[in-house]
Amino acid sequence: MVTTVKQISSRNLQILGWLSVLGSAFFFYLATAIIRWSQAEVEIQSSFFVFARFLLGFLIVCLSMLFYKQKLKPNRYHYLLGRTIANTVAVFCFYKAVEFVSVAEANILNMTYPIFIAVFSWFLLPEQRSKLAIFLVLMAFSGIWLILSPSGGLSFGWHSLWGLTSGFSAAGAMIYLNISRQYHDSQTILFFMFGIGTLAILVLFHKTFFIPDRREFFYLFSCSASGVLGQYLLTFGFRFVQAVEGSIISSTRILLAALLGPILVSDPSLTTLGWLGAFLIFSANIFLTINKRAQAKITA
Repeated sequence: MVTTVKQISSRNLQILGWLSVLGSAFFFYLATAIIRWSQAEVEIQSSFFVFARFLLGFLIVCLSMLFYKQKLKPNRYHYLLGRTIANTVAVFCFYKAVEFVSVAEANILNMTYPIFIAVFSWFLLPEQRSKLAIFLVLMAFSGIWLILSPSGGLSFGWHSLWGLTSGFSAAGAMIYLNISRQYHDSQTILFFMFGIGTLAILVLFHKTFFIPDRREFFYLFSCSASGVLGQYLLTFGFRFVQAVEGSIISSTRILLAALLGPILVSDPSLTTLGWLGAFLIFSANIFLTINKRAQAKITA
């Protein structure tokens, strides 16, 4: 009877983890939808949205550390700095992409980071090289081309490179995160990420900032809250699900963006080739994650 209760409890936590990761995908998308909605009423630069998100995240981390009486424990500053720089570039390019291309395209291109992680791993980790990984990366890049090309239902231009750069930078941020976790707790990583990120955006883009009125503050706060909530849901969810499950659920943001785009933000609907591109990227993300786990088991 005790075993059964424990199994039910474990299953409930797993379901809670699935829902949390799925919720994070939705709130990450919602943050970009809010940016698009704001464009019809106010003029706010993407750099201001990034600054507001990092500032809110920094305040929440500081308050939670004070509440739980936690202390910072940094010891490998270069890993923390690498994570911060890569993440700041990724978020800035992601939000910048929303300014110029459809919300669906920006989200789909941002979710190419597992593909770039596989490319980095090919050069940095010879033991993870495989013909399957090459095939999956080529399949994913075929999907990227279908998304970017006019035949995919979305216009191709230099502005699309903002989205692709966000995926590239996010891959570096994830690699630094995995390394940093070996030496630092989550709060320390988030403190430096949000804190230095806030300072960097302030120094570089302070001329675009202003004292917002009520409507402008609403969009800044709601976008920031959605992004930070997505970050915390993702962190919470991965405590109760396996990495493969979490990665697969996170990748549903690709399909979520394609489905909700025409409904929520008047994005152009994807054509058949556009859907094929999204599906190829989604499938490559899943199989790259599964393949990486299989290689880890073999190495172990």
